[in-house]
Amino acid sequence: MGMHRRLTFLLLLLLLLLLLSLHAPGTFVRATALPDLPRIVALSEDAVPGTRVAEVTVSCSNASGSPNITLHSIEPGHPFNPIAISADPAAAATFRAEVTLRAGAELNARQMNQYTLTLWAACPGEDEVEERLFVQVTAGQGLHCDTPFASAGGDVVQVLADVAPRTPLYVVLPQPLGGLTFRLRNHDTPLTLTHRGLVLAPAGGFNPSNDTQTFRLEIEVMDRHGHNCSGAVRVEVLPSRRPRVTFLEPQRAITVPEATGPLEVVTQVHASGDNVRYAILAPMVPRLFTINEVTGEIRSTRRLEVAHARLLVRAYNALYPTDHATTTLNVTVQGTDRRAPSCVPAISVSQVPETVSPGSTLVTLRCTDSAGTEDSLHYALEGPSASLSRFRMEGPQLQVNTTLDYDSEAVAAVGFQFTATIVVTAGGQPPQSTHVPVLVTVTPVNEFTPACPNGAPFTVLETAAFGSAVGRVAGTDRDYPPDSLEYSLEGGPSPAQPFSIDTRTGEIRVVGPLNSQQHKSYRLTVRLTDTHNDLDPAKRRSRLCDVAVRLQAVPDQAPVCTPEVQELRITAGLGSRQPVTHLACQSSSDGAALAYTIAGGNEDGRFQLEGNTLFYLPDDLAEPRTFVLLVEVWGGPSAPRRSTVVALVVHVTPRSTPAPPSTTTQRTMLQKEPLVITRTEAVWHPPAWFVAVLTVSGALLLAALGCVARSLLCSNRDPGKLLLGKSSWDMVEQSEGEEERGRPHAGSPGRFDGRARDPRTGRDYLFNSVTGARRWI
Repeated sequence: MGMHRRLTFLLLLLLLLLLLSLHAPGTFVRATALPDLPRIVALSEDAVPGTRVAEVTVSCSNASGSPNITLHSIEPGHPFNPIAISADPAAAATFRAEVTLRAGAELNARQMNQYTLTLWAACPGEDEVEERLFVQVTAGQGLHCDTPFASAGGDVVQVLADVAPRTPLYVVLPQPLGGLTFRLRNHDTPLTLTHRGLVLAPAGGFNPSNDTQTFRLEIEVMDRHGHNCSGAVRVEVLPSRRPRVTFLEPQRAITVPEATGPLEVVTQVHASGDNVRYAILAPMVPRLFTINEVTGEIRSTRRLEVAHARLLVRAYNALYPTDHATTTLNVTVQGTDRRAPSCVPAISVSQVPETVSPGSTLVTLRCTDSAGTEDSLHYALEGPSASLSRFRMEGPQLQVNTTLDYDSEAVAAVGFQFTATIVVTAGGQPPQSTHVPVLVTVTPVNEFTPACPNGAPFTVLETAAFGSAVGRVAGTDRDYPPDSLEYSLEGGPSPAQPFSIDTRTGEIRVVGPLNSQQHKSYRLTVRLTDTHNDLDPAKRRSRLCDVAVRLQAVPDQAPVCTPEVQELRITAGLGSRQPVTHLACQSSSDGAALAYTIAGGNEDGRFQLEGNTLFYLPDDLAEPRTFVLLVEVWGGPSAPRRSTVVALVVHVTPRSTPAPPSTTTQRTMLQKEPLVITRTEAVWHPPAWFVAVLTVSGALLLAALGCVARSLLCSNRDPGKLLLGKSSWDMVEQSEGEEERGRPHAGSPGRFDGRARDPRTGRDYLFNSVTGARRWI
């Protein structure tokens, strides 16, 4: 009996191992491991781009491929690069992942002292793991100035005296540091220090001296944390080597005829040097001549009379105005026959704002006839009708007649410029006249504040993707150009305000996740700022507008099919396929397309689905046969996928077999609400070693059972009762089978309205929720 006891113990142990292996729940798949991921990492705000923040080891079960690691952050615009993955040479299935600072990243512990990063890692064929990494930003240690700027003697810069005004001469800190403040300690220098740390040449240039000039600047640098450093710069100005501005002729005599008209060339002057410009110093009144500052051409401003004029002309270097020279021109006007009146100015060019009031004087002509009198002159205005209606002549004065509205279409049609001609006529026979061209340019004035659109709210689906358009804020502005606005969102995009607005079009877009359960609606504040409505860019008007955005909830429901269970009878035909039925299914979203597939029961591929139509493919079927098809219906590529399963019981009768008198398709229409059964399938893929152990254990179990049976048969004592009877579930199943055989055929209408799976045997069956009847599939 000792041997029997040992065999019995071994048998019970093997049965226990077998039961544990058979009842292992779920899918046994190894998950990716991140064994040395730190939870908290400290990072100084002085860290430069490319600094390694953390290094993580990724352990996989096999080395068939590199893992996929993605980095996400709940803070938008985080300063970290995507994960860099490299293989570990010491271990075949181990990889190294690095988190580094991206280029141009600037950390500020006062603005953001912690970033929350989420790492998703998945090896090929393994489950994905999710871990969090907290990066704490600490304050920097200090600010250090570069040498030789911070040395006792300071840095030295040498420049020529003819360097252009406001030319950058020195950069205090060339490295791209942000948030620095530069202060000049000594102010006894003509040099300028900008807020970016640039030392500029004087606005008027250096003095063109023959001696070397030296300027010392003591500069203090401070960052946003209060750390500072200081240094000095010595600028040595060397004598200039450029040529001086010089006139070849210090004095000239010029003779012109009296008939010379306005803007005719009288003479031209020329001076040697660099960047030479010209100007008339005297006489200033009356201004008889004008000079081109680049070419030196001198023209008359009116018809010249018998007179003598002495002009003093200056030539200077445009970059160094202190380098200049002068020349004298003696102009003599020879007399001719006097004819038409003479007017000053000979050409009138004016620029007025649109708000100029009617009656304002734009120009006053000073005209004289051949006798030198003004009493006998007559003034008239000629030109386009648009100009004649807006201007008038009051004696020698050109005045505004009506308002010059820059925002009107009539003013825009003429290009905001009005041209006309003032005709000055002298009495006598025949009368003589002079024409004075007039050009008036109207400039805009920002008069009106932008107006908000109507308060109609926008509606957007809570499932709207990133970048989806919500609506357009159509602000208005009566200034020309009309509706020239810039749009901005107060507060900017944020998790609490997941929207952005286009600065030019005012279009609002989604830039973050939406959830109608957390927020039913959002109230956005949009600022409207007008642009290009005034000559002064600083004169801009703005207005705040409230915009409401409502979230529309999207129900996540499976498609509804009516009915969910159908019993059909068809007679197999000859030739091509024959239609069986059309599935009537509807998606929860109006107009959404549905997808159909045969999930089970399509033995030998005898049925085919095209859209919602089921076809039977005829073959050499000899006897009547019943098929139970499971058709899965789902709508859209949503995750997780919501689907409905329709059960079709199809009785196929061959053409040679007597068929029922009517082959009309019978459809079961259920009056009850559909019962949706959610099916969860657990698949276990055991490794090879486990299969081998299980095979050996089974062989041992069979051997042990044989030994026990042989011992029981050979024993003379009462072997007892070996309870190997049916389980309670089998008894219930058998009774239900007998019950099912005693009932009528299941093809009658209203039988089955649900489908489920037996948790013990794994078989699918149909059931009636009222009577409890079941039918195995």
